[in-house]
Amino acid sequence: MNILILGVGNLLLSDEAVGVRIVEALGSNYRFAPGIELLDGGTAGMELLEAMASRDHIILADAVRSGNPPGTVVTLQGEEIPTLFGRKISPHQLGLADVLSALHMTGESPKRLTLIGIEPESLEPRIGLTPLVAAAMGEATDRILTLLASVGAPAMPLSEQEKAKQEGLWRSPI
Repeated sequence: MNILILGVGNLLLSDEAVGVRIVEALGSNYRFAPGIELLDGGTAGMELLEAMASRDHIILADAVRSGNPPGTVVTLQGEEIPTLFGRKISPHQLGLADVLSALHMTGESPKRLTLIGIEPESLEPRIGLTPLVAAAMGEATDRILTLLASVGAPAMPLSEQEKAKQEGLWRSPI
């Protein structure tokens, strides 16, 4: 099993940060089976090429403009994702579209691609999610955990003692 859970977004633009915050929450609260990697992709684009290459499954977490009310959680699969990036919120989505194209050209596309997105309420320059989007993170996280369980790789909740050890250890690899 070779699964990447990739959170992307800009921490300086309010709800644009939700993908990164989802991956942080997962890393702080769950233990994952070998072969499942969590990655804070921030606003990176082509720098993610190697990390995304030849994966069995990539699960993207991001803020998305889906035309739904703010706080709505959406799940998209496969070819629906590059189409959505045509309505980009920020430059990192264009960069991800380029990475997916490059992976396709080199024969290193993921076997499966899923986007768990949340419709933003605010993209104003401000650190911190709006309460509406922060509340939707639970549903988005649950969808990711359900996807993992469906492929036989359920995440295990950390005990309070394990969470205390994790605190302060979460780092972005980029």
